[in-house]
Amino acid sequence: MKREFALTYHKLDWRRKNRVGRLFLEHALLVSEIMVAIELACRNQKDIRLLATSDLHIPKMREPFQWSVNIGQRQKCGVIPDRVFGLEFNGERCWYFLEADRATMPVTRSDLDQTSFYRKLLAYEATWAQNIPPRDFGIHRFRVLTVTTNSERVQTMIEACQRLKQGRGLFLFTDAKALQEQPDFLSLRWQTCRNGETSGLLD
Repeated sequence: MKREFALTYHKLDWRRKNRVGRLFLEHALLVSEIMVAIELACRNQKDIRLLATSDLHIPKMREPFQWSVNIGQRQKCGVIPDRVFGLEFNGERCWYFLEADRATMPVTRSDLDQTSFYRKLLAYEATWAQNIPPRDFGIHRFRVLTVTTNSERVQTMIEACQRLKQGRGLFLFTDAKALQEQPDFLSLRWQTCRNGETSGLLD
């Protein structure tokens, strides 16, 4: 959640701690809601196994799960997904990096030095292009799931994703309302960066 604020974490005005506390709580609740939905869905599927980061067997794994990546223009960016989980099905494994977005940062900014959702997209694009998941974590297939506040923000994120030069197929988007209206998480249709195209997690 620290990465979602436009202000540097240590420079936050803690006189507004009630508002800051509420934002952290809302974010934590959204992440928990998503993970509970995933676990319940997997319990109802005998041929699908939910995986945790401990299943990666990474020596001296850092907590939280994190890495750094070069995003161009001599900039290095740290990446800390809100949650990392995997699904094992049909004899294969796919891993998912979850981003629970509470609209506390702009989707795009003119300066990549400043926090934005587009900067996150660039970091994940570079993560894929630089082969970091298989090299450092033994992850050979992954996707990035973003759950945000409303369908309008989803569309803005899709437009930002379309600006990427490569790796656009990594990203799936939905909003909190769609998540709540679908009782089976594994049946949820996520929007891709192609307008009007959807995908499921198992597609």
